[in-house]
Order: sequence, then structure tokens, then C-alpha cells
Amino acid sequence: MPTFMIERRFAEEIGEIDAAALGEINEDEGVRWLYSFLAKDRRKTYCLYEAESAEAIVAAARRAGLPADVIVEVTGTLAPDGSLSRL
Repeated sequence: MPTFMIERRFAEEIGEIDAAALGEINEDEGVRWLYSFLAKDRRKTYCLYEAESAEAIVAAARRAGLPADVIVEVTGTLAPDGSLSRL
């Protein structure tokens, strides 16, 4: 399944997320949240998801009331030793 990095920009500092409700929405839309990084100012997150398409991520974000400002499909990782790995 394709993997995507999503940048989310929040108008205010992000608080707690109802993970159970978000999980139900994601399951309905066929997306899987892997994990997120939270920016120091708590107004931006970078999330890694698996989904069939960027459109499925947008649909889940809309239903959850979350932004999805930038969505980029990623195909691998680059390690400090220069090695490449496919996702």
C-alpha cells in the first residue's frame, strides 16, 4: 500500500486527539495512521499514513475536521550512511 507524508497546519496549538474516533474514520476511508511528529510550537504536525490514494487521506481529514495542507507520496527512506530503503 502506498505511504504518504502529510503536513498539517493548525490555527491554534494542537491539543489531545480522540484517537478512537479518528481510527474509526480512517478505517471507513481505508487509511492507516502510522505515526506523527509534532512541531515544537504545537501548531504543525507531520504524519505518516498508508492509503490507496491521497484522495482517501483528504476524505478522512475532512470527516475528522483536520487539515491536510500538503500530502506527498513517499517511496523510501534515506539513512545517514547513504543507504536507500524502499517502503
